[in-house]
Amino acid sequence: MTQIKFKEIKWFPEVAEHNYPAAESYLSLIYSESRVAEMMAEYRNTPIVHFKAKDIFRASRLSLLGVSNLHVEKDKKKIEKGEPLSPLLLLRDEQNGVVVIADGYHRLCAIYEFNEDALINCKII
Repeated sequence: MTQIKFKEIKWFPEVAEHNYPAAESYLSLIYSESRVAEMMAEYRNTPIVHFKAKDIFRASRLSLLGVSNLHVEKDKKKIEKGEPLSPLLLLRDEQNGVVVIADGYHRLCAIYEFNEDALINCKII
């Protein structure tokens, strides 16, 4: 029996600093300025946790972006080279029953193509 070997996903120990403004920009489209400021403070003080790629997709209700997406392809190349990725920033939107991917959607899509059961490093508030 042939055993399938999955590519190991490497992670930075903390969210890359440039990901916070990206999340802030996205969230400011959905939430008030004061609520987004609270969220950003929460993210900085929240520990890294782990969820399976397939579970994040199910909870977010988003579609998987294909390899034709430039950003997904760029992240796939990082994974193939063994370069670490920045953890995702997630938000529990309990009112709508979904998880909002505030930052890291392209990284999630790239990882999912390698292994849908891969554990994703993330911060969730």
